[in-house]
Amino acid sequence: MSAEILILLFLIAGIAGFVDAIAGGGGLLTIPALLFTGLSPVQSLATNKLQACFGSFSSTRHFMKSGLIDIRRSLWWIFLTAVGAIFGTLLVQQLDKEILEVVMPIALIVLAFYSLTNRSLGTRESSPKMSDKAYALSVASTVGAYDGFFGPGTGTFYTMANIRWLGMDFVKATGHAKLLNFVSNIVSLIVFATGGHLVIAAGLAMGAGQFIGARFGAATAIARGAGFIRILTIIMCLLMSAGLLIKFIR
Repeated sequence: MSAEILILLFLIAGIAGFVDAIAGGGGLLTIPALLFTGLSPVQSLATNKLQACFGSFSSTRHFMKSGLIDIRRSLWWIFLTAVGAIFGTLLVQQLDKEILEVVMPIALIVLAFYSLTNRSLGTRESSPKMSDKAYALSVASTVGAYDGFFGPGTGTFYTMANIRWLGMDFVKATGHAKLLNFVSNIVSLIVFATGGHLVIAAGLAMGAGQFIGARFGAATAIARGAGFIRILTIIMCLLMSAGLLIKFIR
């Protein structure tokens, strides 16, 4: 790729990393950008995982340094997210994603509506409605598999599940979502790499942008709090829904 294309990918990934660290949905920008360069769909998905690892690591690191992630509590979630991601990444190389392209916009619209009509959602912590192991077996494994297979909205699904089932506020829910998203990203990346689908130059250029953007996005999420994250989450849910629907119609 030319230097100009790599610089453009770096800038796009920086913006995507910022948004992704707060509300998810960075793939709305990065995957179309990779496809625009002429990469195949599988190459784009694989390279997107490479650059996404930089962003999810950067934001996870910042949330951890701020004391908003409980690693010990998350161990079961991490393990079953990884198992799910392996399964999903192997599956995506064999099956058509057409069904998910129909179902996921609907799910994202439901999440946006749920957040929009519950103004107090995630503004404070509440009692968990599910045990940590039950969450690992159901939510962590399922969303991990989804991220390996398809991906758009993974961070949003984790965040909303963390609020609904674990009783976290929006900031802590987002921090733990970034942790699990990093796990599914890096596991999926390893599986893709064994198939030889990575485009290293593009992935590293975008990874640098992701790392910087995600660092500032995580800091903004912590500083601005639950209300800001909630609004951006609603916006990103609707944008992702529109993007997926347009792609399916075409």
